[in-house]
Amino acid sequence: MSVRVGVVTFPGSLDDTDAQRAVRLAGAEPVALWHGDHDLAGVDAVVLPGGFSYGDYLRCGAIARFAPIMAEVVDAAGRGMPVLGICNGFQILCESHLLPGALIRNDHRTFVCRDQRLVVENAGTAWTSSYDQGQDITVPLKNGEGGFVADEATLDRLEGEGRVVVRYAGVNPNGSLRDIAGITNERGNVVGLMPHPEHAVEELCGPGTDGLGFFTSVLNHLVNA
Repeated sequence: MSVRVGVVTFPGSLDDTDAQRAVRLAGAEPVALWHGDHDLAGVDAVVLPGGFSYGDYLRCGAIARFAPIMAEVVDAAGRGMPVLGICNGFQILCESHLLPGALIRNDHRTFVCRDQRLVVENAGTAWTSSYDQGQDITVPLKNGEGGFVADEATLDRLEGEGRVVVRYAGVNPNGSLRDIAGITNERGNVVGLMPHPEHAVEELCGPGTDGLGFFTSVLNHLVNA
């Protein structure tokens, strides 16, 4: 089975090419999608990459949620298609109400760029099955508005339902409540995370290959579905 993973480019996307490359290294076929498209070109999964969609005007991801392609993404996610939002993509998923909560300005009010340790809390999603529960991984993190927030009831529900996917380890870089670095929806097909796994997919660049598992996971999920 040939798996095709769409990567959406919004005005201001920075990491779409990196995400396409990560998809290719994982063994799937990357498909470039444009924010103005009205269909998903028959892809099997979608990645919303990092960057500054629409210049982060209004709020991060707030304008991108109204892009024509997002109507298709929301519909497909509702039917079970795997969708991964990385950094700005995570913000777009929250603004689109595919995931709860919001991402706000880092608590120290400065941009952070570092190799970040994470603990995999949920290895049962479409995007994390290549990892072990409790596995410690390191991937790059770069954000100015990366603090995950939600009300206490939502946080308790995410914790109780096992929907925290990855959690910051060692240091909380942006003030995210309960050290949450990524979450999933109830079905486990939609995942949003603030760190950048597409920057840790080969030894030559980045801190290693710990990020590649997010992309091999969806490949295995779709092939074995």
